[in-house]
Amino acid sequence: MPRKPPLGQHFLTDDRARHAIADALGDISARTVIEIGPGHGAITTILAPRCRRLIAIELDPALAAELRFKLRAHLNVEVLHADILTTDLAALIPPGETADVIGNLPYYITSEILLRLFSLARANLLSRAVLMMQREVADRLAAAPGVRDYGLLSATTQLHARVESLFTLPPTAFSPQPAVFSTVLRLDFAPRFTELSVDPTGFDRFLHACFAQKRKTLANNLRAAGYSLDQITAAWPDTIAAQARAESIPLEPMAALYRALTAPPHPAQSHQPE
Repeated sequence: MPRKPPLGQHFLTDDRARHAIADALGDISARTVIEIGPGHGAITTILAPRCRRLIAIELDPALAAELRFKLRAHLNVEVLHADILTTDLAALIPPGETADVIGNLPYYITSEILLRLFSLARANLLSRAVLMMQREVADRLAAAPGVRDYGLLSATTQLHARVESLFTLPPTAFSPQPAVFSTVLRLDFAPRFTELSVDPTGFDRFLHACFAQKRKTLANNLRAAGYSLDQITAAWPDTIAAQARAESIPLEPMAALYRALTAPPHPAQSHQPE
C-alpha cells in the first residue's frame, strides 16, 4: 500500500503534462529557476539539465533528501528543505538578475504564494512563472472584468502580469488523485503601476476597499472605506457607470478614479466640503 503523503501532496504522474509544463518556461539555458514543491522531481528532473541554476524548495524533509540524492550529479541544482512562505526568495536571485518560477501550488496557500511572487515582481526580480493550481482559482486569475469570476485576485494578478491559461489536467494526472481539476497558467510579469500612474501600496489598499463587499456598488464600498460622497462624486470618471460594481471595471478606469481621489486639491479650488 503506498505511503500517504503527510502534507496532502498530489504528485504529477502524467508524462506528457510534466514535459508540457517544463516546456512552457521557454529557453532557460541562462536562467535561474525556482521550483515550488518539487515533490518526487517529476518536473525537476526535466529542468535540471536545461537551466543554468535550479533551486527546488521542498517542505517535506524526506522528499528533499530524496531529491538531493536523485539529482546529486547536477551541480547546478540546489534542493532546499524550507517553507516557501518563509523563505527569503529575493536572496536566492543573483544581484542584477531576474528569475523564473515553476511549481504545483498547494491548494490551501495558493493566494499567499501568489502575493509573495507579486512582491518580487514589483522589485523587478521575476520574469516569468508557470504555475499549476486548482482550476477554480486559475479561472479567477485569468477572468476578465464583467464576468462572475473577476474579483480582487483577478485585478491584483493582472496588475502584475500578463496571464495565459495553458491547459487543464484531470485528477487522474496525479497520485493520489485530488478531488479537483488543475489548470496550468503562465504569468509574464509586467507590473503596470507606472503605466497607470499609481503607487503600489496606495493602489493595493484602494483595490481592497473597492472589492470589500461583492454585493455592494463601488461607490458604497468607497463610502464604507471612509471617502465622503462629495469626494466620490467629484472624482468619479465618465467611464464608470454610477451603480457599477468593482467586478465590472477594468484597471484603467479604476486607476483613474484612484488618481482623482488621491490628487492634492488645486490651490485655487481648495475648499472644505460642507
